[in-house]
Amino acid sequence: MESTGEYWHPVYHVLEGHFTVLLVNAAHVKNVPGRKTDKADARWLAKLLRHGLLQASLIPPRGQRDVRDLTRYRTKLVQERAREVNRVQGVLERANIKLASVVSDVMGVSSRAILAALVDGRADPATMAELARGRLRSKLPLLEQALSGLVRDHHQQLLAMQLAHIDFLDDQIATLNTTIAERLSALIPPETVTVPVAADESAGGRAPHVDAAAPLTCDQAILLLDTIPGVDRRGAEMLVAELGTDMSRFGTAARLAAWAGVAPGNDESAGKRRSGKTRKGNRALRTGLVQLAHSATHTKGTYLATLFRRLAARRGKQRAMVVFQTWI
Repeated sequence: MESTGEYWHPVYHVLEGHFTVLLVNAAHVKNVPGRKTDKADARWLAKLLRHGLLQASLIPPRGQRDVRDLTRYRTKLVQERAREVNRVQGVLERANIKLASVVSDVMGVSSRAILAALVDGRADPATMAELARGRLRSKLPLLEQALSGLVRDHHQQLLAMQLAHIDFLDDQIATLNTTIAERLSALIPPETVTVPVAADESAGGRAPHVDAAAPLTCDQAILLLDTIPGVDRRGAEMLVAELGTDMSRFGTAARLAAWAGVAPGNDESAGKRRSGKTRKGNRALRTGLVQLAHSATHTKGTYLATLFRRLAARRGKQRAMVVFQTWI
């Protein structure tokens, strides 16, 4: 069957396990213009199937699809939390509170104590400045000056709701972190995948030591991905949820990069190359790779960061970032 968006899910879930269902890209099996009806489309798909001209889209197993939903939802909640923090900063600016000019993190321990005092009505600058901890106490005069604002009941009400929403999002994200880790540990690895020979930390390598003859589990894949500069555990969980552990389904690394939408496209006619714009791919995977690539470019003393700076000087930062994502 051909479909776009989310409309294929109900039919696919009903037929899964009873038939071999091929989900094909509608743009790849488009019929001749002027013959567009549902019956004509069905006959055209049947004809292509008989001749072996249908290329099925990648549909992961049900367990991986469930984990993918969880990781994508976690990404949305993290983005929503960042937007809510920006809203808190906006309320503080409108109240003439310049807290962000002194502290590096508006949601840090000292900042949350100050915001709690602000919501409770203890808006005296000296009293709030005394709530600072650690190295921030060396900036008490500057902090007291930054907290001298015009706070009204309106601002206190907005801050109370926004901080409660941030606490709720933190709880949801923590729950998702636990659930994702449990679901990934429960996934059964494919029998065809084996672990490559990895370096042991006792021998000076960063990669964990695993049995080369055992199937690659999701936990082992996360540990291996976590050794890449710029990739943390959350990023490794996203990669495993989107890609799985069986790389044989993609054939080559170049095909995997194209499937993810981070490889340059081809548009050539009459010997002229018109565009190298990247194609549409896995949107969630591509977004995650961009974030991981940005993190890797800020690492110190790594080959990936050096490679990015060398490419950026010659090709520009935007093009270098596309090339850089394929290396990760």
